[in-house]
Amino acid sequence: MSEIVMTNAKGKTEETVVPGRRRFLASSAVAGLAGASLSLGLAGCNKGSSDAAPAAGAASAASGADPQANIKWDKYEVHPGKLDTYYSFSSGGHSGDLRIHGLPSGREIRRVPVFNVDCMSGWGITNESRAIIGTKPNGQLNYNTGDTHHVHLSYTDGVYDGKHLFVNDKLNGRIARVKLDTMECDAITQLPNVQGFHGIFPDKRDPVDEKINYTTRVFCGSEFHIPHPNDGRDINDPSKYSCLFTCVDAVTMQPRYQVKIDGNMDLVATSYDGKLACSNQYNTENGVHYEEMMSAERDSCIFFNVARIEEAVKAGKFTHIGDSKVPVVDGTKASNTDPKTALVVYVPVPKNPHGVNASPDGKYYACSGKLSPTATLIEHDLVLKWFDGGLKDPRDTVVAEPEIGLGPLHTGFDGKGFIYTTLFLDSQIVKWDLEAAKKAYQGDKNAKVVVDRIDVHYQPGHGFTSMGETAQPDGQYFISDNKFSKDRYLPVGPLHPDSSQLIDISGEKMLLVADHPLYPEPHDSIVVRRDIIKTRQIYDLNEFPLATKSVKDNRVERNGKKVTVHLTSQAPAYGLREWTVKKGDEVTIILTNLDKVEDLTHGFGIPNYNISFVVHPQQTQSVTFIADKPGVFWCYCLNFCHALHLEMRSRMLVEA
Repeated sequence: MSEIVMTNAKGKTEETVVPGRRRFLASSAVAGLAGASLSLGLAGCNKGSSDAAPAAGAASAASGADPQANIKWDKYEVHPGKLDTYYSFSSGGHSGDLRIHGLPSGREIRRVPVFNVDCMSGWGITNESRAIIGTKPNGQLNYNTGDTHHVHLSYTDGVYDGKHLFVNDKLNGRIARVKLDTMECDAITQLPNVQGFHGIFPDKRDPVDEKINYTTRVFCGSEFHIPHPNDGRDINDPSKYSCLFTCVDAVTMQPRYQVKIDGNMDLVATSYDGKLACSNQYNTENGVHYEEMMSAERDSCIFFNVARIEEAVKAGKFTHIGDSKVPVVDGTKASNTDPKTALVVYVPVPKNPHGVNASPDGKYYACSGKLSPTATLIEHDLVLKWFDGGLKDPRDTVVAEPEIGLGPLHTGFDGKGFIYTTLFLDSQIVKWDLEAAKKAYQGDKNAKVVVDRIDVHYQPGHGFTSMGETAQPDGQYFISDNKFSKDRYLPVGPLHPDSSQLIDISGEKMLLVADHPLYPEPHDSIVVRRDIIKTRQIYDLNEFPLATKSVKDNRVERNGKKVTVHLTSQAPAYGLREWTVKKGDEVTIILTNLDKVEDLTHGFGIPNYNISFVVHPQQTQSVTFIADKPGVFWCYCLNFCHALHLEMRSRMLVEA
């Protein structure tokens, strides 16, 4: 298909036809991979491949009809005063935050700061948030950067329960938990001895006690292999590099144990019966340069036998790494050859896989090839059968491996037997039939595996279906998060937005129904029915031990060089008109919002002192700083709250 772009030459607007831009993007990406001596086709050979992808754009060009001509657009509109059907929770990438959108409107409702400093809310500025993020002995933040990649909610019996959300920091190896009643982060934990913490997934139920059917653990995969301990002794010996798979307690947010493995982990998935966790792996070659990481025709999808690992830890069959007290068990391939004692199994899959997802019925795992045009379907019960000694070859757990297109990455399920996979190089979403793929793998040449494909703009990364990561998928929508958006939105300079495209999958054919620009760079998202999320609008004053509960209790306390200001806000005034400190004092301001009206948030800023934060109704927040600049400083409300908002001020007087 051709596209029209607007150019300006000598002050005139012209229309220029640029044929096959999406095809150009795909072919140039393939050429780049070819320059790295890759052979994409070789890894696609299997027992029953079928329905190889046509040339990019062929599906849409061949039909000749506009697939959007008969769309009933009202279905996707959210009129003023109406609410969206779904929440979409999305990672923010190297902004370090979490984003919340409404669907199908695509409206951004909130950004939740997690690993980043946010001067709107005061995250990373208030004492309460700094205690969660972590500070050094000198009071500086341990990190003020982060890279969120994957977000997942807590579960009860395989369905989101709306209690917590877990998100990773790939950059600094941290896991965070967000309370969904207030949409605020309440815990951050550093994982020991890991780099490139990428994949994350909560368990969907705990099988140890049949009465426990909710999330008790979160599984975390590390992508970058490093020496253990990473203290400088083996930096030039990659044979001693390895990765750690970490289990974190969902309540205490502390690591329970780690598993030492071969290869680099990417994404993580968990089973619906709580027995297995898994991760797709690339670089089983243990290379340190990219060409070394792509020499093998197959890598792995590794499965962790959760009960056996926990039994090994309980029996004391573990070691420690460096100063960490977290138990580490041996999950390397060489130490896990006997199925009846193995803690893990490495299932060979083609090539540099990127993405693994569990089907909603709990029967299968779909693992995409990335550098192979294939997706691999692995059966849950066959993995358990291998652990019981009923299978000799881990490859016997594979039940399908169809060719679906170039650059398959991430997969979603609709609960109706169809699978949706993003094709990064083809810039398409492909819809394929699970049962037909199994038949093709067994040699049925008439099995129609690929049933539909649709172009997206451009290079889709993560893709996900509505409620598709639960036992209750509804088969309504697929979201394609695309990494390139050239020519799709108004130009805003060299930094382009990412592109999130809404696709209706409720019918036989996929329909592209909306484009939503996104601030770079989200990675993964989940789509959750709105009835699952139950939020609070007002805090309970009694939650905060430092709260100033009455205007009568506003005061200034001095203890040597330390000054504490107990302050209230109630529109349109602060509880103290002014207060006086001395240059060099350590000042702590404890601010309580006494208003009980929903949406009546107050802010607090001090010019030239780097202080900016908000307090929501009935909430208390505090800041601490050194009064190192003498003079008059007008403290003012940052958040518009009242007709007299501009007059809502107080004076901090700093004596020289």
